[in-house]
Amino acid sequence: MRLNTVIRKLLGVTRIVVEDLELVPEGLVIRLRPRTRKPRCGKCGRGCPGYDRSPPRRWRHLALGRWPFWLEYAPRRVECPRCGVTVEQVPWAAHGSRFTREFEEMTAYLAQRMDRTAVRLLMGIDWRTVGTIVARIVQERLDPQRLENLYVIGVDEISFRRHHHYITVVVDHARKRVVWTGEGKSSETLERFFAELGPERSRKIETATIDMSQAYINVLEERAPQAQIVFDRFHVQRLASDAVDEVRREQVRQVKGTDDATWIKGTRFALLKNPWNLTGLEQLRLSAVQRRNRPLYRAYLLKETLAKTLDYLQLGRAKKALGQWLSWAKRSRLKPFVKLAQTIKRHKDRILAYIPSRQTNGLTEGLNNKTRLITRRAYGFHSAAALEAMIHLCCGGITLDPPLPSPTSTP
Repeated sequence: MRLNTVIRKLLGVTRIVVEDLELVPEGLVIRLRPRTRKPRCGKCGRGCPGYDRSPPRRWRHLALGRWPFWLEYAPRRVECPRCGVTVEQVPWAAHGSRFTREFEEMTAYLAQRMDRTAVRLLMGIDWRTVGTIVARIVQERLDPQRLENLYVIGVDEISFRRHHHYITVVVDHARKRVVWTGEGKSSETLERFFAELGPERSRKIETATIDMSQAYINVLEERAPQAQIVFDRFHVQRLASDAVDEVRREQVRQVKGTDDATWIKGTRFALLKNPWNLTGLEQLRLSAVQRRNRPLYRAYLLKETLAKTLDYLQLGRAKKALGQWLSWAKRSRLKPFVKLAQTIKRHKDRILAYIPSRQTNGLTEGLNNKTRLITRRAYGFHSAAALEAMIHLCCGGITLDPPLPSPTSTP
C-alpha cells in the first residue's frame, strides 16, 4: 500500500498529498499539501487567485499511542473579492484553527461527557483551549434553522457563579432541545430572543410555558400576544410547599425551647413529600401532626388539595375546584396561604391553562438540571459565553462523529 494511502487513512483526511515524514521529539511531523491546485478562501470557500505564501505552520492531530501527529504546511494567502486577503482553505482544519477537524471533533465529544480537566489531560492541551474548541464546534454545528417552526416554547433561567449571574434558556418542546440562550434574566434578555426571532416567526408561537416571572410575562404579552402563557404547575405546587414550610417554621418559633419544637422540626419531609413516597416512619409522623398540630395539618391539606385540583382533566371541574381552594385558603388563618391565594387568584387563568394543554416547564427544568450537572462537572464557568457554548453542545441537538474505531465481534 502506498504511503499516501496509509497516511490518508490514518489521518481520516482525503484530498491531500504527503510529501515527507519526520520523527521529532514533539511527535511525528507529516509534511503535506492540499491536492487542489487553485487555492480557496479560508472563510467563504470561494476559489481565488494566490497572493503569496505564509511561513510553514503546524496543526495538532490525534496521537497514535504516546506520539502526537503534527501536520505541516506553508499555506498560501489568497485575495478574495468578498473577504479580502486571507489564508487559503485546507481540507484538514477549520479556518483560524491550529488543530485538525478530527482532533476538535474528539475533544468536543469528550467535553460532552466529562469534565474539562479530564479532557485536557487526555488530549494534551490547555484548559482554555478546550473551551475555544467547544465554542468553534458549536458555531459550526448549531442548527441555523433551530428558530424555525417554534410553536410551543419553554422559558426559564439558570444561575451560575455562586448564583450571582443568570442565563435565560429558551427550549423547543416539540424537538426537546435548547434553541436559544442569553445572559441575564430580565425582560431585556428575552427581548433579544424575540429580536433574533423576528415578528413573522414570533406570530407562530402558540404556547409558552414559564414560571411566574413578570419580566417574561411582559415581553410575551408584547412580542407574542397570540401565545397562550401557561404557568408551570410544578412551580405553583412548589409555592404551596414553601408556604407549608413557612407555617412549620412559625409553629416551631411558637414552641421554641420545648420538646414540641424538636418534634415539629422532624416533620419537614413528611409534610413536603408526595403521599405515595412516604416511608412508614414518615406516615406515623404525619398522623401525629393531624392529632397534635391542627394548623400545620391544615397547611398540609391545602398543599395536597391544590395538587389534586391541577390533576383534573376537565377545565370546568378544575376551575370550580380552584375557586373552592381559594376560598378555603383565604379563610385558613395561615398567612403564607392567604398570600399564596392572592398570587394564584391574580394568575388564575394562566394556571388553569395547564388543564387543556397539559404543558409544563418539566422539559426546561430537566435540561436546566443537565446544565447544572455540566456546571458542577466543570467546577463553575468564568463567563456566560463559555456556559452557553456548553449548553448548546450538550442540549442543543448537536450530534458529533468522533474518530472512534468500529466495534468488532470477538472470536
